[in-house]
Amino acid sequence: MGPRISVAFLVAAFAMGGFLPRVAAAEERTVVGTIVRLDSAGGELVVRDAAGASWSYKVDADAGIDLSGFRQGDRVKVSIGRATPLNMITAADRLRKGDRVEKAPY
Repeated sequence: MGPRISVAFLVAAFAMGGFLPRVAAAEERTVVGTIVRLDSAGGELVVRDAAGASWSYKVDADAGIDLSGFRQGDRVKVSIGRATPLNMITAADRLRKGDRVEKAPY
């Protein structure tokens, strides 16, 4: 009777593993919103998303991102092209080579 209980316990524990919270894997991420602050020369912009959260970005000099074609009030999509662990996602981020800022439709 002892081995049957152990096997049943292991099967139940394994099955419940599908219901336990897991650490999500790092993913690329995209923020869509409206530019509320823009400093093209300084390479900085602040985007407010649909939920009202503000996301501040600083463009690295070698990123290849030109902000001169954007204006305050433009709707944009900012894509971070590298995987970012969930615990590293903040409301301020550096835009690097491979990241993108592009106009988004309304």
